[in-house]
Amino acid sequence: MNYLFERVSYLQGLADGLGVDEKTNEGKLLISIIEVLGEFAEVLEDVIEDQIDLEEYVNYIDEDLADVEDELYDIEEFDEDFDFYDDCCHDEDCDCYYDDEDEDFDEE
Repeated sequence: MNYLFERVSYLQGLADGLGVDEKTNEGKLLISIIEVLGEFAEVLEDVIEDQIDLEEYVNYIDEDLADVEDELYDIEEFDEDFDFYDDCCHDEDCDCYYDDEDEDFDEE
């Protein structure tokens, strides 16, 4: 970002060094253009800072949302209580390598 400020400063110095006269129409135009470029550089710097702040804020919101989703839906990496073989293993044609003897039943 400093690069833009350096370039605007260079243009201001160049205009001064060339003796651009503010009394002529062309001189007024060039000086005004250089001033506007300086204002653009300042505004662009503010926009970039705001964008960085927003990016950090969105990341915090994303992390918080992930925490809420985990709590709300009780999502875990691997839920050991969930029986993956429950749908197919009671068929005779099942080939999922599930052993019925591994299943714990509370028989009353």
